[in-house]
Amino acid sequence: MSEAVLLDVADGVATITLNRPEAMNAINGELAAGLLAAYREVRRRDDIRVALLTGNGRAFCAGADLKARVASDNAGSPIAPLFRTEDPEGVYDYDPRKPVIAAINGYCLGGGFEIALTADILVAADNATFGLPEITLGFFPGGGGPVRLPRSIPRALANDMLLTGERIDARAALERGIISRVFPADELLPAARAMALRIAGNAPLAVRAMRELIRRQEDLPHGDAMRLAGSLRWIIGLTDDAKEGPRAFAEKRTASFKGQ
Repeated sequence: MSEAVLLDVADGVATITLNRPEAMNAINGELAAGLLAAYREVRRRDDIRVALLTGNGRAFCAGADLKARVASDNAGSPIAPLFRTEDPEGVYDYDPRKPVIAAINGYCLGGGFEIALTADILVAADNATFGLPEITLGFFPGGGGPVRLPRSIPRALANDMLLTGERIDARAALERGIISRVFPADELLPAARAMALRIAGNAPLAVRAMRELIRRQEDLPHGDAMRLAGSLRWIIGLTDDAKEGPRAFAEKRTASFKGQ
């Protein structure tokens, strides 16, 4: 694992920490590759049920490393990035197939905000700041922000952020529905970890099926979405965990879910 991204696994939760605090965790090639590797590890390992993503220092992620961008722009043809063979932007598209909680501390801007938008649950510290300022620099977000944000919140609010480039604080992000909870800064990680542990304690196959349904139904007609929901519900109903849950409830004990 890259030093720019740390991975720690305990109790079914993989804590992924963006670790370039001297650069406010700005995205360069090393950080992008490290985050992608961490997501691949989450997907590969059965002992990981949930991922918790956060940043080290006073920022979650302040966006792209503009110094690295300038060096890259000066290194060759401006057309070359359209046909790149490496995968520094794969973090915006790769699916770890398990829930990801983004615990957003401090600055969450540009590409960092776009990374957060790929998570399943977003929570933030009360000192967090959100924004997509790319339009003020002569270009626009390239990691899915102009697509994901209008699909996540009312279009008028998304357009406001995208076209003005203005930043908003954690309270405004909560009111707009970008995040689901706000915590005092010193309580963010313990609270986010408690959420992750709660999810990790649920039947893992049911959680993964629920997550797939949530994501896939967005573009489906209502009838097709309901049919998909019914099919996945029937499949999960055949698992051992689906029998263990009611049995444990009847016996007044904590269920032991095996992912089977």
